[in-house]
Amino acid sequence: MLYLNYKKVVKYGSEEMSDLIKKALDEVENKKNMVEKDYHRLSYHLMAPSGLINDPNGFSYYDGRYHLFYQWNPFECNHSTKFWGHFTSKDLISWENLLPVLAPEDWYDKNGCYSGSAIEKDGQLILFYTGNVKDDRGNRETYQCLAVSDNGEDFEKLGPVIVNQPEGYTRHFRDPKVWKDGEVYYAVIGAQRENLTGAAALYNSPDMKNWNFLGEIKTDLGNFGYMWECPDYFEINGKGVFIFSPQGIAAEGDRYNNIYQSGYVLGSLDLEKVTLQHNGFHELDRGFDFYAPQTMIDEKGRRIMVAWGGLPEVNYPSEDKGWVHCLTMPRELEIIDGKLVQRPVEEMKKLRKDFVQVKDIFSGKKTYPGIEGDSFEMICRIKSIEAEEFGINLRVGKNEKTVLKYNRIDKKVILDRSSSGESFAEEYGTTRKCSLDSSEIIFHIFMDRSLTEVFINDGAEVFTARIFPDEKSQGIEFFSDGEAEISIKKWNI
Repeated sequence: MLYLNYKKVVKYGSEEMSDLIKKALDEVENKKNMVEKDYHRLSYHLMAPSGLINDPNGFSYYDGRYHLFYQWNPFECNHSTKFWGHFTSKDLISWENLLPVLAPEDWYDKNGCYSGSAIEKDGQLILFYTGNVKDDRGNRETYQCLAVSDNGEDFEKLGPVIVNQPEGYTRHFRDPKVWKDGEVYYAVIGAQRENLTGAAALYNSPDMKNWNFLGEIKTDLGNFGYMWECPDYFEINGKGVFIFSPQGIAAEGDRYNNIYQSGYVLGSLDLEKVTLQHNGFHELDRGFDFYAPQTMIDEKGRRIMVAWGGLPEVNYPSEDKGWVHCLTMPRELEIIDGKLVQRPVEEMKKLRKDFVQVKDIFSGKKTYPGIEGDSFEMICRIKSIEAEEFGINLRVGKNEKTVLKYNRIDKKVILDRSSSGESFAEEYGTTRKCSLDSSEIIFHIFMDRSLTEVFINDGAEVFTARIFPDEKSQGIEFFSDGEAEISIKKWNI
């Protein structure tokens, strides 16, 4: 489970802690009662202790622990101030929230320690992040900066190593993701061209301090949105994967219906020619609330991804309670049949308790003893015998339900949160769909009070959604418009 403890709070008030970090911890303490009383706080997903959390940063494995940093505004539920908060874990399920490691208090990051990544070098953990600076007129300067640590907890800022952006790009230039190839370090940085279209820039360095601009990564995507945020390149079994979050993509039917998208292309990055040969762009998540994913490779060789469980510019109900947003569960990535497949990491099984199993053939609406709740994992396999549409109503209560279903005629999985409780963001739509052709559907559901993550058919598609139902709405109802075979495994978490 999640433990939100400040392990090093003994330093509070000492000379070792900056005034800005002291103010942040004071704010956490001031909001503690209001935040912790909110029913919609999550039980096993990562959240900030107060204020706003957004992009996961610096996801890494160092000195026997997973390190997951995050964008944090402790003072308000908006993006006005950005620290780097810090979670650590030995097993991806029990987490400690340590003191923040970066605060916006130097000339090169005074308006925000923006997103970035981490890498181990010579026994140190090195953070590579964007320092954001704005003048009184809102004009932006960006600096790609380093911070280093000998223990993974105490970091020393080294300042900028890349100043502003190359010619031909605006100052929307941020989110460096670093990796090592042989003896050379590479970094991909999200960018915006001067013609206001999105791109990614590639750099290399022999030592992480002296960086060479290799050029813009050439793709077949053309003018694909107005900004590419949070780029990430890696390989799985020799196959290249480029993940990024393009802003400004117009909706196309069931695709690209969120404010901003996050997705990937599969291919190969030629580091010398700075060219990415790739297939088409695919959304990583078909739900409502998923953005800015970041991956790492752990000591077991797994490629693991975490994302922000939210979106910019949406007003979530919890803001009135002094907190907003969360991170998704860690997901293991694999490439299967030319597609990036996502599955919950194996460690999540350790949270299971109170097992209930059901097998049945049914039609109409059906509930089962012991199948209810607001914090659970459930694997539901439904196979049509005569049914054209079947599914599950989650968090059922008085005039409330979240609908997850499959339509065999349209060959679509549908998630509908139009009646999921406290409404928000209706202008962005309340239904998300994706195409899938199968007579049997596996809904692998993780419900955590105000967040649900649904893995369809072993991770072929994933839906992430924030919902804000009443505390009493804990029913689960199964439905089918014809005869169907159902198998349910459920655990409380």
